[in-house]
Amino acid sequence: MTDAVKVFGGAFVLDGEIKQEKQLAQAGIAQKALDEAYKGTMAYAILSAHNTLAKTGRGLPLKIKFDAMASHDITYVGIIQNAKASGLERFPLPYVLTNCHNSLCAVGGTINEDDHVFGLSAAKRYGGIFVPPHQAVIHTYMREEMSGCGKMILGSDSHTRYGALGTMAVGEGGPELVKQLLGRTYDIAYPEVVAVVLKGKPKKGVGPQDVALSLIGKVFPGGLVKNKVLEFIGEGVRALPVEYRNGIDVMTTETTCLSSIWRTDDEEVKNYYAVRGRLDEYRPLAPEALAYYDAVVEIDLGKVRPAIAMPFHPANVYDLKEVIENPDDVMSEAEKKANELLKGKGRLDLRSKVKEGKIYVEQGIIAGCAGGTYDNIIEAASILKGRDIGSGKFTLSVYPSSTPVYMDLMKKGALASLLDAGAIVKTAFCGPCFGAGDVPANGALSVRHTTRNFESREGSKPGAGQMAGVALMDSRSIAATAANGGVLTSALDFDYDNAVPAFEYDRSIYERRVYNGWDKPLGTPLEYGPNIKDWPEQPALADNAVYKVAAAIYDPVTTTDELIPSGETSSYRSNPLGLAEFALSRKVPEYVGRAKAIRADEEKRAEEGLFGEYERAVEKSGLDLRGSVQIGSAVFALKPGDGSAREQAASCQRVLGGACNIAREYATKRYRSNLINWGMIPFLSGEDVEAGDIIIVPGVRAGIEAGEREFAAKLVRGESSRDITLALDPLTADEKQIILCGSLINYYKRG
Repeated sequence: MTDAVKVFGGAFVLDGEIKQEKQLAQAGIAQKALDEAYKGTMAYAILSAHNTLAKTGRGLPLKIKFDAMASHDITYVGIIQNAKASGLERFPLPYVLTNCHNSLCAVGGTINEDDHVFGLSAAKRYGGIFVPPHQAVIHTYMREEMSGCGKMILGSDSHTRYGALGTMAVGEGGPELVKQLLGRTYDIAYPEVVAVVLKGKPKKGVGPQDVALSLIGKVFPGGLVKNKVLEFIGEGVRALPVEYRNGIDVMTTETTCLSSIWRTDDEEVKNYYAVRGRLDEYRPLAPEALAYYDAVVEIDLGKVRPAIAMPFHPANVYDLKEVIENPDDVMSEAEKKANELLKGKGRLDLRSKVKEGKIYVEQGIIAGCAGGTYDNIIEAASILKGRDIGSGKFTLSVYPSSTPVYMDLMKKGALASLLDAGAIVKTAFCGPCFGAGDVPANGALSVRHTTRNFESREGSKPGAGQMAGVALMDSRSIAATAANGGVLTSALDFDYDNAVPAFEYDRSIYERRVYNGWDKPLGTPLEYGPNIKDWPEQPALADNAVYKVAAAIYDPVTTTDELIPSGETSSYRSNPLGLAEFALSRKVPEYVGRAKAIRADEEKRAEEGLFGEYERAVEKSGLDLRGSVQIGSAVFALKPGDGSAREQAASCQRVLGGACNIAREYATKRYRSNLINWGMIPFLSGEDVEAGDIIIVPGVRAGIEAGEREFAAKLVRGESSRDITLALDPLTADEKQIILCGSLINYYKRG
């Protein structure tokens, strides 16, 4: 990649210029002002306004209440069922239920549409907002209708990001939304804030995905911004149209940051709200004249070039020009990386895509909250106007992200240009982002302007011999590739009209089709399909724990898609036990059988006491376990939880008898929270752990109650036993009680 992105340590920003403390002190700025300069960020102002505690600041806890929430049809049934079991009577804040992830009903009979019926009945019963299938993807609707400068929004989708519109948004697992529905708070420590200083202006042919991938490729590998807030500042912000900013912003999730916020003090953002009839939601946001940031990332937009993220991660970024000019070398390297991650469970062939010095791909997709915006599709249509994709293997699908976007693209003639070129235009749907739409053929390579390209994210099943790959690119270069019949091509090589006509927003379709029952609960019954099941009861934490490891994963990072696959399996999202059958199925196929066996062992122990290998393990350990004992399964992974916010990554383990995870570190705060909210302990350890190991933790309940950070334990493997230490990052008072009770549902039932 180019030197477009540079990283600096902690620094002050004074009137837009990066300064060090020594420089400011020499300029006569008082030490007190320097010490409190962290309060000059936009993030501080917004977090302070939403913190229910009296003080906000470094080292202090935050208890946040949000202005609105959003869930899609993979998550809202479980959230509402969870909240209902905990005493929900009405939605206390605007809660939007969208239907953009399981809009197609090809798998599982009626169960997808049954969940949509349930969603509408919930919006009516509790006073919510229901967006029917095909109307809008979740994040486009929230941008269009629910964002506001200075607001905070919580969503049960990891790409909940509306920072470019002045809204700090956070993607979390479903239990965090349940807490808001029950009047509780979102509890975190005050986060570090990282400035992203934008300079210059992008070249023609360079799109938001190119900027986003350049950022991700720079900061993800070292974890620079993990669980931090990205604050976009600098004069380069003004050079970007709002939808361009949105396209960068939504991809910040792939840096593993907590949230994002952008300066809004320009006509672009004001006009965005005015066009949508919501000018009252606009106000200028900018840092104070002096602000301190815990790190600074500088992006020279004029130096950003088209980029491509090869399988299997958005951080696996290459300069597109270098890929095209050195196809054999790059594809060989990318293939090697991909197959090292697959560890023999499949094989991705990328070298065969090189023919006579050119790289051929089989599919292009422009879709979702990242790709399906008005500006992206307008420019893609302009590139393809008067050209065609040919009659070969290559196909192109385009999904406008909402009906207002679809309608205006139709009026502007952009859809006609796409269709005339041979593209297929579809309705608003997130499926291509997670393997439920446009699954490539076996062996195919798809280039997509979507959010992720994790292993099997596009829908392939390595265990069944079906293996495909996704590379992330900007819509402009995807259109250029399409115009070249599937030969990988950079938009910089195309001369086209990049003028984007003003967007005209027509809300009428929403007014006719979206059910808006906010603050008007009807109390009518919920409507259940046969697949919608209640959560199984979970036991409280016992005095002592005996864990048997059901899976040990030594990949550098384990995504939530690997813990619970997306795609067609998500059709069973409303049936906890049914969905659990797919847990780790594409990473450790033996896991479900092992976990069920361990769960059966716990049921037997409850009747007979410790027996067999568990009894022998305790004897070998030399421990005298006083009080109650529980057997539970454990998952070990080096760094689990990157990617999706779906709580099912944890809940599926829990309903199978899961009791803890053991990791070197957790990839995201939200996955760790999901474990806790399902009563599972997120242990940390530097030990090497194998499937079949038995780990005994005496006094685990007392240790959780006392807030201990380290737990002395024994690891028994075969005939050997050794001492190990399990660590635990600090828990809040509520988190302790949730683990002790066995789940968030139990915690609320307890009162």
